[in-house]
Amino acid sequence: MTRIAGLASNRGRNLLHIDDLAPGGAELAVVLTNDADAPVLDAAAERGIPTEVVERDDGESRQAHEERINEALAEHDFDLVCLDGYMRILTDTFLDAQPETLNVHPSLLPSFPGMDAWGDAIEAGVDVTGCTVHVVTDATDEDGEVVESEVDGGPIVTQEPIPIYEGDDADGLADRVLYEGEFKAYPRAVQWFAEDRVEVDYENGVVHTPEDDEDLPARFLATGDQVADLRYGENPHQDAAAYADYSCEEASVLNADQLNEGAKSLSYNNYNDADAALNLVKEYDDPAAAVIKHTNPAGAAVADTLADAYRDALSTDAKSAFGGIVALNRECDAETAAEITDSFKEVVVAPGYTDDALDELFEKDNLRVLDVGHGDGRTGESDRSALDTPVEHHTEKRLAGGRLVQERDRQSLSREDLEVVTEREPTDEQFESLLFAWQTIKHVKSNAILFADGTETVGVGAGQVSRVDAVEIAKMKADSDAEGKDADGAVMASDAFFPFPDALELAAEAGIEAVIQPGGSVNDEDVIEAADEHDVAMVMTGQRCFRHD
Repeated sequence: MTRIAGLASNRGRNLLHIDDLAPGGAELAVVLTNDADAPVLDAAAERGIPTEVVERDDGESRQAHEERINEALAEHDFDLVCLDGYMRILTDTFLDAQPETLNVHPSLLPSFPGMDAWGDAIEAGVDVTGCTVHVVTDATDEDGEVVESEVDGGPIVTQEPIPIYEGDDADGLADRVLYEGEFKAYPRAVQWFAEDRVEVDYENGVVHTPEDDEDLPARFLATGDQVADLRYGENPHQDAAAYADYSCEEASVLNADQLNEGAKSLSYNNYNDADAALNLVKEYDDPAAAVIKHTNPAGAAVADTLADAYRDALSTDAKSAFGGIVALNRECDAETAAEITDSFKEVVVAPGYTDDALDELFEKDNLRVLDVGHGDGRTGESDRSALDTPVEHHTEKRLAGGRLVQERDRQSLSREDLEVVTEREPTDEQFESLLFAWQTIKHVKSNAILFADGTETVGVGAGQVSRVDAVEIAKMKADSDAEGKDADGAVMASDAFFPFPDALELAAEAGIEAVIQPGGSVNDEDVIEAADEHDVAMVMTGQRCFRHD
């Protein structure tokens, strides 16, 4: 366990925060101050932390004062020294006698190293400031005089950026730097030292900190610029805004042009659904369309023409598609536009539009038209390339107190990746349909079941807590809401294994003839046996495709 000697001249809020968090198991062994009236003394006493007061006498040299500090600290056992608003410049008299000494400064050093870092940052007109945790080094000359250029010049351990907003004053910025910057960076640095993950190279003035994993970084930083002040969030009582990352090279609804500027702006839910729709059609090379409701596909299809793909997607569940989001992976032509405007839709997103298509779409006042292609969408040429640019490698989800980060699910299976586990083998057409169903079910909320015929959806069961219920819903949708198609003779995809044969048996009763699923259940043999009994072909992928967000 790492024990800390904390030095503070005032409230010591960073020290107390570190004591609360105990990063890496670290704890405060003693709090020392050079001011007998420092509030940190009472706070430490309430926590049962030993304290020391060593005030500097009139005329006392820095070195003599530090020798008395060293004597006071000699009564305590500690492995690391942390300064927090300690208003004295330390010399080697202290630093050479003690373990590594850290300090946090309220700016992104080497910028604004002075006493009023917050005011200096505002006066300079910069957009971003922050804080820096650094190793403390001697900033005095041979006579003990302070060398201003050496103050806060020690090797940097870690930094945390903080934006500066219009109207900020020094006091408000100081609070934000403390609570949003220092309260993150200082515990992080202490944890690295506590876990022996830091090497200080004093000769070269650098600190070697934990190296990034080749796939997932040791630290995850997110930034964005507000592009829309939304009317509200998921519900009217929630405030919301949209932020864009302009470094993103991937086709994105946040960076899309809304071509009919007179139409109402996108809502929080519109952005969320349009993003889900766009991500789905990016999966396909051939002309594809998807209709999304509440981030789940009401229907999706791939066809020879874009208009056919849209018609096939819509016919899966035209009832649920009412008020939905349409995404296309080709430039929208007039025929497709006419199909889209035949019923109420909230948003259409595509990598370009012909002039005739825009004329048709603009007839609908409340239909927002988003262009994720290059230029103004009036090129007259397909701009599928806009969906081919490199994709972002990670996805994230905010949690209270942090975030989850994962690799993006970019799996794309081929026929060679599938293991046939039943007596009946899928036909060539069924293999094609199974692969389409698998590529599409990645975008259905788990527990997910998807029925498909050829390269179009037939029924979708999304977001159920029971896989059997998901099959029931997909069956119901196929039988009741699909137009010109049903479950009889279709294939089924399941985003995870079947724990029991019941869902497979229900699908067989609905007319499903081939199934794709990950496998891996302890009851796989029972499920395979049930498939054989019902003359259903089944293949296993060896990998699942949960989508929980």
